[in-house]
Amino acid sequence: MKSRIGPNGVHIFDRHSGLNVLLDELCPNEAFWSKSPRQVSIALTNVCDLHCGYCYAPKHRASLRTDQVLDWLKELDAEGCLGIGFGGGEPTLHPDFVNICKRAAAETQLAVTFTTHGHRLSPQLVQRLKGAIHFVCVSVDGVGRTYEQQRGKQFASLLRGIESIATLSPFGINVVVNERTVLELDAISELATKVGASELLLLPQQATAVVTNMDGVVGRALQDWVSNYGGKVRLAVSEAGASGLPTCDPLPNELGLRAYAHIDASGILRTSSYAPVGAMIGGAGVMSAFKKIRNILKIKRETQV
Repeated sequence: MKSRIGPNGVHIFDRHSGLNVLLDELCPNEAFWSKSPRQVSIALTNVCDLHCGYCYAPKHRASLRTDQVLDWLKELDAEGCLGIGFGGGEPTLHPDFVNICKRAAAETQLAVTFTTHGHRLSPQLVQRLKGAIHFVCVSVDGVGRTYEQQRGKQFASLLRGIESIATLSPFGINVVVNERTVLELDAISELATKVGASELLLLPQQATAVVTNMDGVVGRALQDWVSNYGGKVRLAVSEAGASGLPTCDPLPNELGLRAYAHIDASGILRTSSYAPVGAMIGGAGVMSAFKKIRNILKIKRETQV
């Protein structure tokens, strides 16, 4: 069990079961509030062997060093972070991926998760990761031919990867919602149930150099689908681009950098993976970078007033 102190009370979290308990009858003094966000995502590398047009990840080659990642994790852990999510690019392509995950699980109290396209999750790799992973997110953008056209990989290969992942830890399915995948949400929901996923996360498509944001037609279709959803798998919606859709906000006083932050593969701390503004994490550490970015955001707000 790990506890986190914040404006809403004392948050108790168990990374093995996923149990969350909020003692909101407690009102800790602000001086004792945890300084780290609850969750931090870290792009270990920009390298990926897929070339999806709607991918927002930077295309320049960059990867983080194992020692700097572990230093950041220990700092975040000490300052009240509850979990970290490794991404990319494709995180399993980082040459030290397994070691980073094992050491993160052994040397911190953080929940260790990662997001993957699933095609590299062989039984051998899964065996090496066992005991070090608490949750996995698998990207499934369409089924069958739609998936293969969007991702350039065989759908059957994805299913084999999911079969391996199911032996590693609880897992969820992520789907980027666009004009093609919105038509297959029923099929994806059925797939999530069939393979034993515990969550279905909808990610409205965000603009890249190749594609535009999810348009209004797709947005309305998505709203209709969500409002009529009756599937067995827990449904979640990303806040990015989720205008008009229900999202979970259990801790209303812990928004922005108190809730979430992203570190890209160049070592820049951002408010989200989509945010254009960030602060380089230097030798002073990750919490120093948080101070920098909070000052940047404060100045930005003041100049807009």
